[in-house]
Parts: sequence; C-alpha cells; structure tokens
Amino acid sequence: MKKILLAAFFSLGAVALNAQSRDIDKLVLSEREQAQLYNKNLEWKLDNVLPGIMRREKTDMWLVICFENSEDPVYRTLTTWPGDNARRLSILIFHDSSSGFKKLSATWHGGAASGYMYETIFTDRKSGAEAQFTALADYIRRADPKTIAISYHNETIDDFSHANGLSHFHYEKLIQSLDEKYRQRLAPAKNIITGWYETRTPWEMSFFRHMCGIAHDLIAEFYSNSVITPDVTTTEDVTWWIAERIKRLKLDYWFLPDIEIRRSQANIEKYGKDDIVIRRGDLLHCDVGISYMGLTTDMQYGAYVLLPGETDAPAGLRALHEKGKRFQEICLAEFSEGRTGNEILKSVLEKGKAEGLNPVMYSHPVNYFGHGSGMTVGVTENQAWLKGSGERKLYNNTSYALEFSVSAVVPEWNNQLVSQGFEENIIFTGGKASFVDGRQDKLFLIK
Repeated sequence: MKKILLAAFFSLGAVALNAQSRDIDKLVLSEREQAQLYNKNLEWKLDNVLPGIMRREKTDMWLVICFENSEDPVYRTLTTWPGDNARRLSILIFHDSSSGFKKLSATWHGGAASGYMYETIFTDRKSGAEAQFTALADYIRRADPKTIAISYHNETIDDFSHANGLSHFHYEKLIQSLDEKYRQRLAPAKNIITGWYETRTPWEMSFFRHMCGIAHDLIAEFYSNSVITPDVTTTEDVTWWIAERIKRLKLDYWFLPDIEIRRSQANIEKYGKDDIVIRRGDLLHCDVGISYMGLTTDMQYGAYVLLPGETDAPAGLRALHEKGKRFQEICLAEFSEGRTGNEILKSVLEKGKAEGLNPVMYSHPVNYFGHGSGMTVGVTENQAWLKGSGERKLYNNTSYALEFSVSAVVPEWNNQLVSQGFEENIIFTGGKASFVDGRQDKLFLIK
C-alpha cells in the first residue's frame, strides 16, 4: 500500500513540474494540490527521514509541546495542511521503539488535530490539559526511553537556531509530571530539529528546482523595462512591485524584497547620494526570497542600466560579475560531506583572496526558513570562526543560499572600488554541491 501511495505521490509531483508555459501565473499549484503534495511528502519524511536522524543522534524519544497561537517553530513543520497550528495544548511524541517508529499525539483534539499520520494516546478530554501531561508521563513510564529530547538548547547564544521552542511554562509542567529518573533523561533536541529542518526529501529536491525557476522568472520580470523606466522608477517602486507580484502569485515573501543601487561617483555627483531614482549607468542589486510549499528561496542578482548608445555593461562591471562566478565555482568545489562550515570558510577565503576576488562570505541554509538552521559558512561581520552553526558538519541532501560579495576597481568608473553581492540556491546531494536551477550567467541589461 505504501509503495502505491508513494508512486501516486511522485507522479502527481511530476505532473506539476512538467508545465510547458513559462507564464509563472500558471505554474503555482492550487491550494488543494499544495495540501495533497505537502502532506504526502510530510508523511514520507516522518517515516523515512526522521527515524534516521534520531538514530544518528542516539535519541529514542522526542517531545514537541506547545500552545495554540504560540507554537514551537518546529511544530508547524510536523503537522498537516491545512490547519497546521496547534490546538489548545498540543503534544507530539516520536518514539523509536523496539516494535517500530511511532508517531503519537497527546493533543486535546486527538491525533486528527496533528494530521492523519498520528496515533492518539489521549482520550480523556473532560479532564483538561493536566490530564494530557498525565497521559504523556504514563506513556513514558511504559516505554522507558533512555533519552527524551525536548526543544531547547543551551550551547551558545551566538548560534542561529529554531530549536528553542519549548516554553518555560511547559518545561515546568513536564518536569512536574515526570518521575525523577525520567527528568534525568531529558536532553536538548537541537541536533534532531536541525537535522529535520535541513534534510531534503527526493520530492523536495525536485520541487525546489521548480520553485527556483519561478523565482528566476520573477527576477527577469522586474529587471526589465516592463517594470523599470530609467530616470522615472525608484527603488521603492520596484520593491513594492515585487512584493505585490509575489502576493498575486499566491506566494509569500519571507522578507520585504530589496533593491539597491551601486552608483558611479559621476552619477552620485550628478544626482546626489540619497537619490533613489534608477538612473542610466547604475548597477542594480536585488535581494528576493519567496516561500512556497514549506520551502524558501534566497537570491541576489545584478542588472545594469544602459547609457544612451551602450549595448552592454562596461567591461569593468562585466569583469566584476565574472569574479563572482569564479568564486561560486570555488565554493561549490569546497563543499564536501563531513566538513564543517568553518573549515569550508577558511578554504574558500584563502583561495578567493589568492585569486584577487576580495570575497566576503555568508552562506546559510535555506529550508523551512530562509535563514534556516544548519551548517553556516561565515557571516558578514565574522569572517574567521563562527560558533555553533559554523561548527556543524555538512550533510547530504541539504540546501543552502550560496551568498557572498566580491569587489574590484572599475576602470570606466575612474577606478572606483565596487562591491557586488551574489546569492544563488544550491543543493548538496550525492556528495556534490550544485546549483538548483542554474545561476546568473550575465548581468541583466535594462534599456
């Protein structure tokens, strides 16, 4: 039965990805299709990915406890669409038992509140929330787990993480309900949660390419005269056009899109340093990220606004773009399974500086969150050693925003030093890093 379900699941995904038109309005799935695909992928991931992560971390039980409207961030990634929010007090239990991997719920509305794949262990709804903790404690007593992971970590405040979702209130209630020996078995679930966030299923990797294609088409739309009229359109105009366009697609942005101008000193003197009108001769830089089907993108692309008589960007700006492409290649080659983010950072900076690329590195995970939990390769303000996520190893089937900047003097701009940011989504699978849906080969040109 499971093989039949998975075959239908992947075939439905294939139909969605085989769209012939590049009209992105026609590429976004209906709400019903999204729910069907999301839930089938979730069920597969819970059964085929989560057990391996828990075993890797030597943990046989994981608890997720939260209130409605105050959800643990990881809770929404573990429950079905629609209605992925908690119901009153919600408790999920993942138990890697001798009789098999169990997905349980001690939630007031039963297993149905968390999705059809959870079995409920709580039926005494008349007794209220206190009885839910009693049911949980009784199950723990019978199961006798060696380690009980909960959503908190206390390693470093410098680490960016979504693994601290257990409230102090619920922690106290849990402590009060457990026997002393099980209190001693409580442990941070940080590595389990991070592994859950960062690990992509085969379907997610396929759909991620489709999603990145939509994001690339969106960038091509606004880096054109259909949106930008030189000497008329402002950066604010473009920002809000992108935001509204994403909403018209029935998608979300996880940060307000950003458009910046890299301007020659001649244009600064002509128009003023605070001018936000897009002028001829400007180098543009965008930062755009969309959210769709539980995944996120994060991209930074460049465009040049042609001066009268120009048919291409100045050679110095084209050379700067090539420097960015070269550094992308260096980075992809240095992504190797088992290396830490800090090890990769050291290597790429050394090689990039040796080639005169002047790189500043910041590569972060993109998964359920745009600034996701997982291995991080530097941050802009720290190009040496990053605590926490910089010490995390690179695992297979994980996804990242390869983000950095390079700089160089531009002869056509009177040898002005110009820095340009790059960001493209990559996937690490089969021991190799690669672009999810290609990269920006050349600067966009706006007439």
